[in-house]
Amino acid sequence: MGVDSALEARWIRHRRLRRRIIGRPDRPRLSVFRGNQNMFVQIINDHEGRTLFSESTLSKRFRKEMKTGGTVQAALVLGRMVGEAAVKKGIERVVFDRGGLPYHGRIKALADGAREKGLKF
Repeated sequence: MGVDSALEARWIRHRRLRRRIIGRPDRPRLSVFRGNQNMFVQIINDHEGRTLFSESTLSKRFRKEMKTGGTVQAALVLGRMVGEAAVKKGIERVVFDRGGLPYHGRIKALADGAREKGLKF
């Protein structure tokens, strides 16, 4: 095997999810990537192939509040920032794309933080 089997399994799950999850202009896709030390979030309109908004634990705005980006607390703060910014841009409803990752821990915390600030999914 050329690739780690856990990573391969995540890619398979993500491809399977992406068959059903499509970001539309009225309901864009909130895509999450979780690394070991950081998280990246994008809100994407798949019909136009455009990223409407992105945020990560590496951004200056995030680093003012938190020092590290690999914790559940950091994911909650990032989710709140994403939810707040999306609502400011007029995005209220999104489709949640967890990227083949289990809805648990940091992924769940990010979703809860975004919901807390008004995003619906």
